[in-house]
Amino acid sequence: MIEKHTITRWLEATHTIWFTIYASFCAFALYTCVYAFRKTFAVATFSGHTFAGFDYKVWLVTFQVMGYALAKFIGIKVISELKAHSRGFGILLMVAIAGVSWLLFAVVPAPYNIVFLFTNGLPLGMVWGMVFGYLEGRRMTEVLGASLAVSFIFSAGLCRSAGAYIMSAWGTSEYWMPFVACCLFLVPLLIFQFLLDKLPPPSDKDEQLRTKRLPMNADERRAFTHAFLPGIVLFTLCYVLLTAFRDFRDNFSAEIWKSLNMGNDPSIYTKTEIPVSLIVLICIGSLMLIKNNKLALMVNHLIIAFGMILIGIANLLFEAQLINPVLWMTLVGIGLYLGYIPFNSIFFDRLIAAFKYVSTVGFIMYVADSFGYLGSVAVLFYKNFFQKSLSWISFFITGGYVMSIAGTLLIFGSMLYFHQKHRYWKKQQPTQGQ
Repeated sequence: MIEKHTITRWLEATHTIWFTIYASFCAFALYTCVYAFRKTFAVATFSGHTFAGFDYKVWLVTFQVMGYALAKFIGIKVISELKAHSRGFGILLMVAIAGVSWLLFAVVPAPYNIVFLFTNGLPLGMVWGMVFGYLEGRRMTEVLGASLAVSFIFSAGLCRSAGAYIMSAWGTSEYWMPFVACCLFLVPLLIFQFLLDKLPPPSDKDEQLRTKRLPMNADERRAFTHAFLPGIVLFTLCYVLLTAFRDFRDNFSAEIWKSLNMGNDPSIYTKTEIPVSLIVLICIGSLMLIKNNKLALMVNHLIIAFGMILIGIANLLFEAQLINPVLWMTLVGIGLYLGYIPFNSIFFDRLIAAFKYVSTVGFIMYVADSFGYLGSVAVLFYKNFFQKSLSWISFFITGGYVMSIAGTLLIFGSMLYFHQKHRYWKKQQPTQGQ
């Protein structure tokens, strides 16, 4: 029998509060570092660079998102079957491939280096499920998952600010900047990966409250899909809209701020994302107080709906010139991530727990993610082939309205389905319903 590490033994014996603080911080910090391997390039505009009649940056974003989307489809099998002892090595391997891709991107001349955005996005698309695997199925998963999920709100701003600083203060070119950023974040990434890997598995109390989590084979995945297919379709379509909108905001925020004459301030990215991170963390983390899994699942639906409605309201206020650009982008960010974060942390965890379905969040999360990023690719192609003359900011606002209306209808449809499904399930198993 392998002796447990000192940190693992301490985590098993310590109070839940200290365990939660340790796990939350490590997951948050680790994924913040991972994000630097993916998104620092978004702050670069590559102005004046084109290929085959399209902006060079559009090619870069498209190839990275295509790699990320493919990873999500692969992850439906790989992440759902991944054993706990393989997570640490898997994360480091994926990050290493992504970092080498940025080195090759800097060395190989344009436009031939575009392909390395694909090889960057492909491995990184696996990392989220590996990291969340450490956190799911615990009684405090809301706080843990929310801490992990808000990391990509905070880190999106931090990484763009870091990238802008590297270029402006150090004179680094747009091509070398992403690799330099990876080097800066590598050591802390290794430290936090080591610390997160010392988490003990969920306890018996965790499994009692949140259902046991196990890898799923192909037959088990088909059975799960068959059991909840209408609901899966509804919330996946909603998530497609959220993912496409969020990815567009992430990748082209530099262009949006530039059109608002605010693109020269590196701090603008963190100025809007820090309040978003804090508000979303408080809202999502507070759901831990709800012990009833069915009720928590319904509240998740309501939070997502509120977030999408807020985006539409923020757009109306901005177009009526009742709020300034910074407040507008902050409100849009709050609404977007109130919708997006639950899907990446606790929505699926509560779904599994409410129906006491022995499975893993990784499977259903990667089903939703795969179609979400496929939708993101579709939006990029639509913008560049059919709306090429439309400005970035106009396209962004229009997309916000579409998502606000259609997404709200879809998530309310999902809410109604799972409410009725749970009532039927509870009648079939009255002693187990929650």
